[in-house]
Amino acid sequence: MSRHQRLRLGYGTNGLTDLRLDDALGLLADLGYDGVGLTLDHMHLDPLAPDLVARTARVARRLGALGLTATVETGARYVLDPRRKHGPSLLDADPEGRAARTRLLLTAFQVAADLGAHAVHCFSGITPPGADADTAWQRLEAALTPVLDAAAAAGVPLAIEPEPGHLLATLDDFHRLRRLLDDPEPLGLTLDIGHCQCLEAESPADCVRAAGPWLRHVQIEDMRRGVHEHLPFGDGEIDFPPVLDALAATGYQGLTVVELPRHSHAGPELARASIEFLQAVAATPAKGVSAA
Repeated sequence: MSRHQRLRLGYGTNGLTDLRLDDALGLLADLGYDGVGLTLDHMHLDPLAPDLVARTARVARRLGALGLTATVETGARYVLDPRRKHGPSLLDADPEGRAARTRLLLTAFQVAADLGAHAVHCFSGITPPGADADTAWQRLEAALTPVLDAAAAAGVPLAIEPEPGHLLATLDDFHRLRRLLDDPEPLGLTLDIGHCQCLEAESPADCVRAAGPWLRHVQIEDMRRGVHEHLPFGDGEIDFPPVLDALAATGYQGLTVVELPRHSHAGPELARASIEFLQAVAATPAKGVSAA
């Protein structure tokens, strides 16, 4: 059995921002991707512009015609504030700022339900100046409570991502959040393989194994230890065969989405090179397994 039998590949639209969304989706289908990590942003599917329901319906039809599935990602730059890259966050000092981010996530669940998406991704945000850790965790808990209600109503999990530099930065932080929220069923995990290489104590493959029960979304790219820079495959330090073996062993059935948000200038070529790299790894028999 090869790893590829359980690997469903996607590519993030935040790495294809120089393409129209229809063109990006067509490219991914032509390259053989199974799905797309669809970032809600002003370039592709603007969550704040008029006629969102109708625009989402058009995207749903396009995905269906191309045979693509989706996750909905909410980490767009400047989507809520043209002067703050990821602001306001769920931890913002201003209650209205936190509410704006919560509203964006509620909208994301409406979009996800209409697209038949398998998860909605988010992250916590950076602890703002002047806020201690306890205050930040309390803000995160309060901000996510209505979001988790929306997730339950939509039947779509919330997949929160440990992000270097954020309040919720590691797998341990994810488990802290689970305990704070009393382990709600709709709460799951986005595991970014590069982030594991960047800052987790365990190897990326060990992180996958540890995270298996909570995996709802996976992002993948290359990265170096201690440097939060998303890199094309082969430019970093990750040993990918054990990672894909570990993913297969978890039984994870969602998308594994290539995440190269700073490489849109070369998006089409990197989308091609990425799927070729991952399919080559996935097609290799797992260690100790005969190819016969």
